[in-house]
Amino acid sequence: MKAVCWMGKKQMEVQTVDDPRILNPRDCIVRITSTAICGSDLHLYDGYIPTMMKGDILGHEFMGEVVEIGSAVKKIKVGDRVVVPFTISCGGCHHCSRQEWSCCDNTNPNGALVEALYGYGGAALYGYSHMMGGYAGGQAQYARVPFADVGPIKIEIDIPDEKVLFLSDVFPTGYMAAENCNIERGRSTVAVWGCGPVGQFAIRSAFLLGAAKVIAIDNEPERLHMAEEAGAIGLNDEDDDMLDRLKTLTGGRGPDAAIDAVGMEAHGSTYDNVKQTLKLENDRPFALRQAMRAVRKGGTLSVPGVYSGFVDKIPFGAAFSKGVTMKMGQTHTQRYLRPLLDMIEAGQIDPSFVVTHRVPLTRAPEAYATFAEKKDGCIKVVLDPSC
Repeated sequence: MKAVCWMGKKQMEVQTVDDPRILNPRDCIVRITSTAICGSDLHLYDGYIPTMMKGDILGHEFMGEVVEIGSAVKKIKVGDRVVVPFTISCGGCHHCSRQEWSCCDNTNPNGALVEALYGYGGAALYGYSHMMGGYAGGQAQYARVPFADVGPIKIEIDIPDEKVLFLSDVFPTGYMAAENCNIERGRSTVAVWGCGPVGQFAIRSAFLLGAAKVIAIDNEPERLHMAEEAGAIGLNDEDDDMLDRLKTLTGGRGPDAAIDAVGMEAHGSTYDNVKQTLKLENDRPFALRQAMRAVRKGGTLSVPGVYSGFVDKIPFGAAFSKGVTMKMGQTHTQRYLRPLLDMIEAGQIDPSFVVTHRVPLTRAPEAYATFAEKKDGCIKVVLDPSC
């Protein structure tokens, strides 16, 4: 089969590799019909996530048709059309029983690597380094899906892939980010840093949850335009003083909630660029600092943006003195699959709005570069594995 393989920093290749096979009775094999490049894939592309190996297959947003099942699989069958969540969860551990799916104890065979860095391990992820399990990803023509009765959700109505594909990650991630904001219907103002795909879904999810006002912060005109189409107030983060502008828009109080949908590769600070280059800090938390300072007293800071390790110059005193509640983490994707699919089927949201580029899988290296460099108004890339 063809697959997108990581060959080093900013080096992607489409290679012919062995087809996946059933390794465990709880596995299934999915023939992939649509897959996407996620913003967090760029952390791999840019070389910031450790334990990558040449030839690793990338991708954690994919869907397709089940073509083979293991002997222990009961809930899905050959021929089913499924969306696969990016978190791989066992369904039986303490955390899965609490619907804390991304905290699963049992799916990451390399969990000791994460435990050494973070204190505890978590769920494995598709196509996201050996530290996160070393599972082959879904930017390919086929994928092995472990714990097939726990992860995939069946799509049982005739609906285009692009309307449901993003249940795999960015829609639930944006929704959980907004849900974590303690939104009061008709009253809350939510500020979102970063208007990439996760930020776009966080904006729309905040409105779905009843936010009175959403402020979208970015420096890319196309992203701000897409946010404004959803009803958000767009602010260019390169203009003026962001804290003053947010106070002006909120009567001096500040946003009730702030969402950092940027994560570890935020722009805006030469200090962070230098320290990250010299390996004196892991991440560039420019957006996180702004959000932490800007959120109102007693407000909520929600962080869906990916951070990999240690960050510097965090204004923790500001968060403490204001009594800010902070919520963050990998998305508990399986918790949201059914409710968000119901919203899609009811016509409350059409997630395909976010797609700007549709290209063959064979052009994935070019698409990665376009997405990373924000060329041609690129916000979201969908890859077609059939060509």
